[in-house]
Amino acid sequence: MILDQDKAPTPVWPAPRPTALLVLANGLVLEGVGLGATGEAVGEVCFNTAMTGYQEILTDPSYAGQIVTFTFPHIGNVGANDEDIETSNPAAAAGVRGAIVHAPITGPSNYRSTRHFDGWLKSRGIIGLCGVDTRALTALIRDSGMPNAVIAHSPDGEFDLEHLKRLAAQWPGLEGMDLVPSVASTQRYEWSQTPWTQANGYGSAEGGKFKVVAIDYGVKSTILRLLTDAGCDVTVAPSTATAAEILALKPDGIFLSNGPGDPAETGKYAVPVIKALLDEKIPTFGICLGHQMLALALGGRTVKMRQGHHGANHPVQDFTTGKVEIVSMNHGFAVDPLSLPENARETHRSLFDGSNCGLELTDRPAFSVQHHPEASPGPRDSHYLFRRFAQMMEKSAG
Repeated sequence: MILDQDKAPTPVWPAPRPTALLVLANGLVLEGVGLGATGEAVGEVCFNTAMTGYQEILTDPSYAGQIVTFTFPHIGNVGANDEDIETSNPAAAAGVRGAIVHAPITGPSNYRSTRHFDGWLKSRGIIGLCGVDTRALTALIRDSGMPNAVIAHSPDGEFDLEHLKRLAAQWPGLEGMDLVPSVASTQRYEWSQTPWTQANGYGSAEGGKFKVVAIDYGVKSTILRLLTDAGCDVTVAPSTATAAEILALKPDGIFLSNGPGDPAETGKYAVPVIKALLDEKIPTFGICLGHQMLALALGGRTVKMRQGHHGANHPVQDFTTGKVEIVSMNHGFAVDPLSLPENARETHRSLFDGSNCGLELTDRPAFSVQHHPEASPGPRDSHYLFRRFAQMMEKSAG
Protein backbone atom coordinates (compact mmCIF):
# COMPACT_ATOMS: atom_id res chain seq x y z
CA MET A 1 0.00 0.00 0.00
CA ILE A 2 1.38 3.42 -0.96
CA LEU A 3 0.90 5.75 2.00
CA ASP A 4 2.12 9.10 0.75
CA GLN A 5 2.53 8.77 -3.00
CA ASP A 6 -0.16 11.38 -3.70
CA LYS A 7 1.46 13.90 -1.35
CA ALA A 8 4.96 13.59 -2.81
CA PRO A 9 6.05 16.42 -5.12
CA THR A 10 6.99 15.74 -8.72
CA PRO A 11 10.19 17.67 -9.50
CA VAL A 12 10.04 19.76 -12.65
CA TRP A 13 13.16 19.64 -14.80
CA PRO A 14 14.57 21.84 -16.08
CA ALA A 15 13.59 23.98 -13.13
CA PRO A 16 12.93 27.72 -13.42
CA ARG A 17 15.65 28.17 -10.83
CA PRO A 18 17.83 25.68 -8.93
CA THR A 19 16.48 24.59 -5.56
CA ALA A 20 19.53 22.52 -4.63
CA LEU A 21 23.28 22.91 -5.01
CA LEU A 22 26.39 20.81 -4.70
CA VAL A 23 29.30 23.11 -3.86
CA LEU A 24 32.72 21.50 -4.06
CA ALA A 25 35.70 22.57 -1.98
CA ASN A 26 37.43 23.87 -5.11
CA GLY A 27 34.54 26.28 -5.72
CA LEU A 28 32.76 24.33 -8.47
CA VAL A 29 28.96 24.64 -8.15
CA LEU A 30 26.49 22.11 -9.58
CA GLU A 31 22.84 23.16 -9.75
CA GLY A 32 19.74 20.97 -9.62
CA VAL A 33 16.35 20.31 -8.06
CA GLY A 34 16.08 19.59 -4.37
CA LEU A 35 14.64 16.41 -2.88
CA GLY A 36 14.11 15.11 0.60
CA ALA A 37 15.15 17.18 3.60
CA THR A 38 15.98 20.87 3.40
CA GLY A 39 19.08 22.58 4.76
CA GLU A 40 22.76 21.95 4.16
CA ALA A 41 25.25 19.19 4.93
CA VAL A 42 28.96 18.83 4.38
CA GLY A 43 30.70 15.60 3.46
CA GLU A 44 32.89 13.67 1.05
CA VAL A 45 31.35 12.98 -2.37
CA CYS A 46 31.61 9.39 -3.60
CA PHE A 47 29.84 7.47 -6.34
CA ASN A 48 28.04 4.15 -6.13
CA THR A 49 27.56 1.97 -9.22
CA ALA A 50 24.81 -0.30 -7.86
CA MET A 51 21.59 -0.50 -9.86
CA THR A 52 19.46 -1.57 -6.88
CA GLY A 53 19.48 -1.30 -3.11
CA TYR A 54 19.39 2.47 -2.69
CA GLN A 55 17.62 2.20 0.66
CA GLU A 56 20.25 -0.18 1.98
CA ILE A 57 23.00 2.12 0.72
CA LEU A 58 21.53 5.25 2.30
CA THR A 59 21.00 3.52 5.67
CA ASP A 60 24.40 1.78 5.75
CA PRO A 61 26.29 3.32 8.70
CA SER A 62 29.53 2.94 6.74
CA TYR A 63 28.46 5.91 4.59
CA ALA A 64 28.56 8.33 7.52
CA GLY A 65 30.16 11.58 6.43
CA GLN A 66 29.60 10.95 2.72
CA ILE A 67 27.38 12.32 -0.05
CA VAL A 68 26.46 9.44 -2.37
CA THR A 69 26.23 9.97 -6.13
CA PHE A 70 24.24 7.20 -7.82
CA THR A 71 25.55 6.37 -11.28
CA PHE A 72 22.39 4.44 -12.16
CA PRO A 73 20.02 7.12 -13.51
CA HIS A 74 16.69 5.87 -12.11
CA ILE A 75 16.83 5.91 -8.33
CA GLY A 76 13.66 5.86 -6.22
CA ASN A 77 11.32 4.41 -8.81
CA VAL A 78 10.38 1.41 -6.65
CA GLY A 79 9.58 3.61 -3.67
CA ALA A 80 10.61 2.87 -0.12
CA ASN A 81 9.57 0.76 2.85
CA ASP A 82 10.45 0.24 6.49
CA GLU A 83 12.06 -3.19 6.00
CA ASP A 84 15.09 -2.54 3.80
CA ILE A 85 16.97 -0.63 6.48
CA GLU A 86 20.57 -1.45 7.38
CA THR A 87 20.95 0.76 10.45
CA SER A 88 20.71 -1.58 13.42
CA ASN A 89 20.88 1.27 15.92
CA PRO A 90 17.59 3.22 15.75
CA ALA A 91 19.01 5.95 17.98
CA ALA A 92 21.74 6.83 15.48
CA ALA A 93 21.30 9.82 13.22
CA ALA A 94 21.39 9.29 9.46
CA GLY A 95 25.04 8.62 8.69
CA VAL A 96 24.93 9.57 5.03
CA ARG A 97 25.05 13.32 4.38
CA GLY A 98 23.22 13.45 1.06
CA ALA A 99 22.09 11.71 -2.13
CA ILE A 100 22.65 12.82 -5.73
CA VAL A 101 20.59 11.30 -8.55
CA HIS A 102 20.25 12.06 -12.24
CA ALA A 103 16.55 11.69 -13.04
CA PRO A 104 13.56 13.08 -11.12
CA ILE A 105 11.93 10.48 -8.87
CA THR A 106 8.87 8.85 -10.38
CA GLY A 107 5.90 7.47 -8.47
CA PRO A 108 6.65 4.16 -6.71
CA SER A 109 6.03 0.94 -8.59
CA ASN A 110 6.60 -2.04 -6.34
CA TYR A 111 4.32 -4.21 -4.22
CA ARG A 112 6.54 -3.71 -1.15
CA SER A 113 6.56 0.08 -1.37
CA THR A 114 4.80 1.97 1.41
CA ARG A 115 5.92 5.49 0.58
CA HIS A 116 7.44 7.76 -2.05
CA PHE A 117 11.25 7.95 -1.99
CA ASP A 118 11.10 11.73 -1.54
CA GLY A 119 9.01 11.36 1.61
CA TRP A 120 11.34 8.66 2.89
CA LEU A 121 14.36 10.96 2.42
CA LYS A 122 12.55 13.68 4.38
CA SER A 123 11.73 11.29 7.21
CA ARG A 124 15.39 10.36 7.58
CA GLY A 125 16.74 13.89 7.26
CA ILE A 126 18.66 13.16 4.05
CA ILE A 127 19.13 16.01 1.55
CA GLY A 128 18.71 15.00 -2.08
CA LEU A 129 19.64 16.61 -5.40
CA CYS A 130 18.47 15.56 -8.87
CA GLY A 131 19.06 16.86 -12.38
CA VAL A 132 22.86 16.68 -12.10
CA ASP A 133 25.02 15.09 -14.79
CA THR A 134 26.08 12.20 -12.57
CA ARG A 135 28.32 10.72 -15.27
CA ALA A 136 30.38 13.91 -15.41
CA LEU A 137 30.57 14.03 -11.60
CA THR A 138 31.67 10.39 -11.52
CA ALA A 139 34.38 11.11 -14.10
CA LEU A 140 35.58 14.03 -11.99
CA ILE A 141 35.87 11.77 -8.93
CA ARG A 142 37.75 9.13 -10.93
CA ASP A 143 40.19 11.73 -12.23
CA SER A 144 40.68 13.85 -9.13
CA GLY A 145 39.53 11.79 -6.14
CA MET A 146 36.58 12.14 -3.78
CA PRO A 147 36.06 15.87 -3.10
CA ASN A 148 34.75 17.53 0.02
CA ALA A 149 31.52 19.38 -0.68
CA VAL A 150 28.32 20.87 0.68
CA ILE A 151 24.91 19.71 -0.51
CA ALA A 152 22.16 22.26 0.09
CA HIS A 153 18.39 22.27 -0.53
CA SER A 154 16.28 25.42 -0.33
CA PRO A 155 12.77 25.23 -1.89
CA ASP A 156 12.77 28.99 -2.54
CA GLY A 157 16.10 28.79 -4.38
CA GLU A 158 17.80 31.24 -2.00
CA PHE A 159 21.39 30.31 -1.11
CA ASP A 160 24.32 32.05 0.55
CA LEU A 161 26.83 30.79 -1.99
CA GLU A 162 29.91 32.31 -0.35
CA HIS A 163 28.97 30.67 2.96
CA LEU A 164 28.58 27.29 1.25
CA LYS A 165 31.94 27.65 -0.50
CA ARG A 166 33.65 28.45 2.79
CA LEU A 167 31.96 25.52 4.51
CA ALA A 168 33.11 23.10 1.82
CA ALA A 169 36.65 24.48 1.74
CA GLN A 170 37.06 24.41 5.53
CA TRP A 171 35.74 20.90 6.17
CA PRO A 172 38.79 18.78 7.07
CA GLY A 173 37.68 15.58 5.32
CA LEU A 174 37.43 11.98 6.51
CA GLU A 175 41.14 11.42 7.15
CA GLY A 176 41.68 11.65 10.88
CA MET A 177 37.95 11.32 11.67
CA ASP A 178 36.53 8.68 14.00
CA LEU A 179 32.85 8.51 12.98
CA VAL A 180 32.01 5.29 14.80
CA PRO A 181 30.52 7.07 17.86
CA SER A 182 27.96 8.78 15.60
CA VAL A 183 26.46 5.53 14.30
CA ALA A 184 27.28 2.68 16.69
CA SER A 185 25.27 1.53 19.68
CA THR A 186 26.35 2.57 23.14
CA GLN A 187 24.66 -0.32 24.96
CA ARG A 188 24.92 -4.06 24.67
CA TYR A 189 21.91 -5.88 23.18
CA GLU A 190 20.83 -9.28 21.91
CA TRP A 191 20.02 -9.98 18.25
CA SER A 192 17.78 -12.84 17.04
CA GLN A 193 16.31 -11.67 13.69
CA THR A 194 16.91 -13.90 10.66
CA PRO A 195 16.98 -12.97 6.93
CA TRP A 196 13.89 -11.82 5.04
CA THR A 197 11.94 -14.27 2.91
CA GLN A 198 9.14 -13.50 0.50
CA ALA A 199 6.78 -15.88 2.26
CA ASN A 200 7.33 -14.80 5.86
CA GLY A 201 9.34 -11.58 5.97
CA TYR A 202 11.91 -11.52 8.78
CA GLY A 203 12.06 -14.47 11.13
CA SER A 204 13.50 -15.05 14.57
CA ALA A 205 15.85 -17.66 15.97
CA GLU A 206 17.15 -18.04 19.49
CA GLY A 207 19.48 -20.46 21.21
CA GLY A 208 22.01 -20.74 18.40
CA LYS A 209 24.85 -23.24 18.58
CA PHE A 210 27.59 -20.61 18.82
CA LYS A 211 27.77 -17.65 21.18
CA VAL A 212 29.10 -14.72 19.12
CA VAL A 213 29.89 -11.22 20.35
CA ALA A 214 29.66 -8.70 17.52
CA ILE A 215 31.64 -5.53 18.22
CA ASP A 216 29.59 -2.69 16.78
CA TYR A 217 31.50 -0.07 14.80
CA GLY A 218 28.34 0.67 12.77
CA VAL A 219 27.11 -2.83 12.04
CA LYS A 220 24.61 -3.54 9.25
CA SER A 221 21.44 -5.41 10.17
CA THR A 222 21.82 -7.91 7.33
CA ILE A 223 25.19 -9.00 8.70
CA LEU A 224 23.63 -9.75 12.07
CA ARG A 225 20.79 -11.65 10.35
CA LEU A 226 23.24 -13.85 8.45
CA LEU A 227 25.23 -14.55 11.61
CA THR A 228 21.99 -15.70 13.22
CA ASP A 229 21.17 -17.76 10.13
CA ALA A 230 24.56 -19.46 10.42
CA GLY A 231 23.65 -20.75 13.88
CA CYS A 232 25.01 -17.93 15.99
CA ASP A 233 23.46 -16.60 19.18
CA VAL A 234 24.48 -12.95 18.73
CA THR A 235 25.20 -10.34 21.37
CA VAL A 236 26.09 -6.89 20.02
CA ALA A 237 28.64 -5.02 22.11
CA PRO A 238 29.49 -1.32 21.78
CA SER A 239 32.77 -0.30 20.19
CA THR A 240 33.95 0.94 23.58
CA ALA A 241 33.55 -2.45 25.29
CA THR A 242 36.71 -3.68 26.97
CA ALA A 243 38.29 -7.05 26.33
CA ALA A 244 37.38 -8.10 29.88
CA GLU A 245 33.72 -7.20 29.31
CA ILE A 246 33.65 -9.17 26.07
CA LEU A 247 35.45 -12.20 27.52
CA ALA A 248 33.02 -12.22 30.46
CA LEU A 249 30.31 -13.20 27.96
CA LYS A 250 32.29 -16.40 27.20
CA PRO A 251 32.03 -16.09 23.42
CA ASP A 252 32.72 -18.90 20.99
CA GLY A 253 33.50 -16.28 18.36
CA ILE A 254 34.17 -12.57 17.90
CA PHE A 255 32.79 -10.57 15.00
CA LEU A 256 34.35 -7.21 14.02
CA SER A 257 31.77 -5.13 12.18
CA ASN A 258 31.78 -2.64 9.35
CA GLY A 259 31.68 1.09 10.05
CA PRO A 260 32.65 4.56 8.83
CA GLY A 261 35.56 6.96 9.09
CA ASP A 262 39.32 6.66 9.27
CA PRO A 263 40.36 3.20 10.55
CA ALA A 264 43.51 4.58 12.15
CA GLU A 265 41.45 6.86 14.40
CA THR A 266 39.00 4.15 15.45
CA GLY A 267 41.98 1.87 15.96
CA LYS A 268 43.30 4.05 18.77
CA TYR A 269 40.79 2.45 21.14
CA ALA A 270 39.70 -0.62 19.15
CA VAL A 271 43.12 -2.15 18.41
CA PRO A 272 44.18 -2.84 22.04
CA VAL A 273 40.89 -4.68 22.62
CA ILE A 274 41.27 -6.76 19.44
CA LYS A 275 44.88 -7.62 20.33
CA ALA A 276 43.77 -8.92 23.71
CA LEU A 277 41.00 -11.00 22.14
CA LEU A 278 43.37 -12.46 19.53
CA ASP A 279 45.68 -13.56 22.33
CA GLU A 280 42.82 -15.72 23.65
CA LYS A 281 42.69 -17.49 20.25
CA ILE A 282 38.94 -17.08 19.97
CA PRO A 283 37.71 -17.47 16.35
CA THR A 284 37.42 -13.98 14.87
CA PHE A 285 35.75 -12.74 11.68
CA GLY A 286 35.85 -9.14 10.39
CA ILE A 287 34.05 -7.30 7.59
CA CYS A 288 35.00 -3.93 6.02
CA LEU A 289 36.14 -1.67 8.89
CA GLY A 290 36.44 -4.86 10.93
CA HIS A 291 38.90 -6.15 8.32
CA GLN A 292 40.91 -2.96 8.65
CA MET A 293 40.79 -3.14 12.46
CA LEU A 294 42.16 -6.69 12.35
CA ALA A 295 44.98 -5.58 10.05
CA LEU A 296 45.86 -2.68 12.34
CA ALA A 297 45.85 -5.01 15.36
CA LEU A 298 48.45 -7.14 13.56
CA GLY A 299 50.71 -4.14 13.03
CA GLY A 300 49.55 -3.33 9.49
CA ARG A 301 48.48 0.04 8.19
CA THR A 302 45.63 1.51 6.17
CA VAL A 303 45.73 4.10 3.39
CA LYS A 304 43.18 6.53 1.95
CA MET A 305 41.99 5.57 -1.52
CA ARG A 306 41.52 8.13 -4.29
CA GLN A 307 38.00 7.14 -5.35
CA GLY A 308 37.29 4.21 -3.05
CA HIS A 309 35.17 1.19 -3.88
CA HIS A 310 31.40 1.71 -3.78
CA GLY A 311 29.14 -0.58 -5.75
CA ALA A 312 27.62 -4.02 -6.20
CA ASN A 313 29.59 -5.22 -9.21
CA HIS A 314 33.16 -5.62 -8.01
CA PRO A 315 35.11 -8.77 -8.96
CA VAL A 316 37.20 -10.23 -6.14
CA GLN A 317 39.24 -13.43 -6.20
CA ASP A 318 39.37 -15.74 -3.21
CA PHE A 319 42.79 -17.37 -3.30
CA THR A 320 41.67 -20.09 -0.87
CA THR A 321 39.21 -21.45 -3.44
CA GLY A 322 40.48 -19.91 -6.69
CA LYS A 323 36.99 -18.60 -7.42
CA VAL A 324 36.06 -15.09 -8.54
CA GLU A 325 33.12 -13.54 -6.71
CA ILE A 326 31.00 -10.54 -7.65
CA VAL A 327 30.80 -8.56 -4.44
CA SER A 328 29.44 -5.41 -2.88
CA MET A 329 31.99 -2.82 -1.79
CA ASN A 330 31.82 0.29 0.34
CA HIS A 331 35.12 1.66 1.58
CA GLY A 332 37.37 4.66 1.10
CA PHE A 333 40.36 3.26 3.00
CA ALA A 334 42.27 0.06 2.24
CA VAL A 335 44.74 -2.24 3.97
CA ASP A 336 48.29 -2.00 2.67
CA PRO A 337 49.16 -5.68 2.06
CA LEU A 338 52.89 -4.94 2.20
CA SER A 339 52.48 -3.82 5.81
CA LEU A 340 51.05 -7.13 7.02
CA PRO A 341 53.23 -9.43 9.14
CA GLU A 342 54.33 -12.91 8.06
CA ASN A 343 51.54 -14.62 10.01
CA ALA A 344 48.89 -12.76 7.97
CA ARG A 345 48.16 -14.28 4.57
CA GLU A 346 46.28 -12.40 1.85
CA THR A 347 43.15 -14.36 0.90
CA HIS A 348 41.20 -11.97 -1.35
CA ARG A 349 42.18 -9.35 -3.89
CA SER A 350 40.25 -6.87 -6.03
CA LEU A 351 40.45 -7.65 -9.74
CA PHE A 352 39.72 -3.99 -10.51
CA ASP A 353 42.81 -2.45 -8.95
CA GLY A 354 44.67 -5.21 -7.11
CA SER A 355 43.92 -3.83 -3.64
CA ASN A 356 43.73 -6.13 -0.65
CA CYS A 357 40.28 -7.54 0.12
CA GLY A 358 40.92 -10.25 2.69
CA LEU A 359 43.37 -11.88 5.08
CA GLU A 360 43.69 -14.82 7.43
CA LEU A 361 46.11 -15.62 10.23
CA THR A 362 48.30 -18.69 10.03
CA ASP A 363 48.79 -19.03 13.80
CA ARG A 364 45.35 -18.09 15.16
CA PRO A 365 41.73 -18.70 14.07
CA ALA A 366 41.01 -15.29 12.55
CA PHE A 367 40.11 -13.97 9.10
CA SER A 368 38.48 -10.94 7.52
CA VAL A 369 37.30 -9.47 4.22
CA GLN A 370 37.09 -5.92 2.92
CA HIS A 371 33.91 -6.46 0.89
CA HIS A 372 30.36 -7.06 2.13
CA PRO A 373 29.48 -10.77 1.82
CA GLU A 374 25.98 -10.15 3.21
CA ALA A 375 24.93 -7.75 0.45
CA SER A 376 24.13 -10.47 -2.13
CA PRO A 377 25.18 -8.85 -5.42
CA GLY A 378 26.32 -12.19 -6.87
CA PRO A 379 23.64 -12.83 -5.50
CA ARG A 380 25.07 -15.07 -2.80
CA ASP A 381 28.63 -15.61 -3.96
CA SER A 382 30.12 -14.70 -0.58
CA HIS A 383 27.64 -16.17 1.92
CA TYR A 384 30.06 -19.07 2.42
CA LEU A 385 32.15 -16.78 4.61
CA PHE A 386 29.54 -16.95 7.37
CA ARG A 387 29.61 -20.75 7.14
CA ARG A 388 33.41 -20.61 7.23
CA PHE A 389 33.17 -18.65 10.50
CA ALA A 390 30.78 -21.25 11.94
CA GLN A 391 33.11 -24.08 10.88
CA MET A 392 36.02 -22.27 12.53
CA MET A 393 34.08 -22.08 15.81
CA GLU A 394 33.08 -25.75 15.47
CA LYS A 395 36.72 -26.74 15.04
CA SER A 396 37.85 -24.54 17.93
CA ALA A 397 35.30 -26.14 20.23
CA GLY A 398 36.94 -29.48 19.47
